[in-house]
Amino acid sequence: MFLRQSRYQAPRRSRRFSPHAGEPPRFPGVQPRAIGPAPGVLEHVISKGERLDRLAYNYFRDSRLWWRIIDANPDLLFTGVLLLDDFAGQTLLIPKAEE
Repeated sequence: MFLRQSRYQAPRRSRRFSPHAGEPPRFPGVQPRAIGPAPGVLEHVISKGERLDRLAYNYFRDSRLWWRIIDANPDLLFTGVLLLDDFAGQTLLIPKAEE
């Protein structure tokens, strides 16, 4: 079960996991969500002390959308990063909140 705000819900619904086409799922999981393009529309220079959730709140008014920034910067960031001190001075692309 996913919350309504989950990125795994429609319209970005993930398919139920099935190891082979046509077989019933062996466990009630889902396949990883497809990561589509998240083209940047703004540039943000990272300062010490900044965090992804705070940037998401600043740009999207929703701190839970930090993953949109990750999707737009796959060569720089990964989901294990929250505090951006190691990236100070680098430029992040900020996408739209939704496609």
